Amino acid sequence: MLHRATAGRARRAARRARRRSLVRGLRPRFGRDGRIYHRSLRERIGIVVVTVLAVAAVWTLIPDLALRIILTAILVLAVPALVVVVLGRRS
Repeated sequence: MLHRATAGRARRAARRARRRSLVRGLRPRFGRDGRIYHRSLRERIGIVVVTVLAVAAVWTLIPDLALRIILTAILVLAVPALVVVVLGRRS
């Protein structure tokens, strides 16, 4: 009876350890500052400057207000995807 209880505890402990290792492998790894992906200061400044210039170009060159708003929304939604495509996704 004692051997059966000890074996049950060992199986539960092994199952718990496997589950912990699987969950640990699925969780994203964060850097020291809590972010998953890191961009240098120069890259972040470049992203902001290019986005602001694109929005400024839309608002100065397009006369129709509705089209300006639509293009600005498209820019805001498309910039993160473009940044990942152009600069890559480093971990």
